[in-house]
Amino acid sequence: MANTFGHLFRITTWGESHGGGVGVVIDGCPPKLALTEADIQPDLDRRRPGQSRIVTPRKESDTVQILSGTFEGRTLGTPIGLWVKNEDARPEAYSEMATKFRPSHADYTYFAKYGLRNWQGGGRASARETVGRVAAGAVAKKILHERFGVEVLAYVKQVQRVVASVDPEKVQASQVESNIVRCPDAAAAGRMIRLIERMRNAGDSVGGIVEGVARRVPPGWGEPVFDRLEADLAKAMLSLPASKGFDIGSGFGGALLKGTEHNDAFRMKGGKVRTLTNRSGGIQGGISNGETIYFRVAFKPVATVMHEQDTVSEELKNTTLKGRGRHDPCVLPRAVPMVEAMTALVLVDHALRHRAQCGG
Repeated sequence: MANTFGHLFRITTWGESHGGGVGVVIDGCPPKLALTEADIQPDLDRRRPGQSRIVTPRKESDTVQILSGTFEGRTLGTPIGLWVKNEDARPEAYSEMATKFRPSHADYTYFAKYGLRNWQGGGRASARETVGRVAAGAVAKKILHERFGVEVLAYVKQVQRVVASVDPEKVQASQVESNIVRCPDAAAAGRMIRLIERMRNAGDSVGGIVEGVARRVPPGWGEPVFDRLEADLAKAMLSLPASKGFDIGSGFGGALLKGTEHNDAFRMKGGKVRTLTNRSGGIQGGISNGETIYFRVAFKPVATVMHEQDTVSEELKNTTLKGRGRHDPCVLPRAVPMVEAMTALVLVDHALRHRAQCGG
């Protein structure tokens, strides 16, 4: 099972949803970076369950501990171990799922691959695995901000058919955090919250889109051909639980335009090469061009719903299953810090690779 992501800045996540805890090992973090738990905890607080009425009520403080890799508040350049204890595991809520596969969940495919599975909350297939990603992403965001001046943020762009109006060039983190759904469009946020509450009351779930933004990324980051910057972003986003789609810049909408309509014309501005438009989403030929990088990630409705559905048992017999336990009616509010984390991990890795190869 592949649990490691990145090249020069590498992370390995570990732990299960209802085990003793979850965490991550970061390898390749530059030395002398000021780092304490206080730098990491805010992003984990944004990801944790139980933070509002529209997410799972599981109560976890998600308090992070740095186990290795720092001395007197600074990174050593050695592996950084981060650990978060599981405090509110209730595996008994999943007892019926021990022998039945949840529709559209990873229960069956894990069983088909390995011949056994951790049915207590889904084990590694649970979104609790992302605790390690978000913790590592907080470190990556700090490096990007302090050493490269890059800002990374994300927000809920759409819940089902409710679409927000947001300018990725101007949106601020304070606007994203101004409401529990993490949508900077206040009017759309209210409609989104009401929709999610209706889904929760009906025992159902709903999906949508998170938009990610990276500003002030210098030109030159990324690689041609196989390790294109947008390709690595796509892989990062599609590795997140419940993600089903990725597009960048004009995305699929660009297929409707002519070349004369889609091209981003170049002009000199302030001694720098700039584009008059940004339909490329800040990346051309797999390499950043200095404009804002922006993209969208589609998330499906949560698979576990409180309705009886057809399924199959481990004995390969037809049966039914009704969801139980504590689950998000919509993953989007908690997916925002996850998207930020994976964006930061990709960018910091490419920043270090660019510096190693080109000295920039």
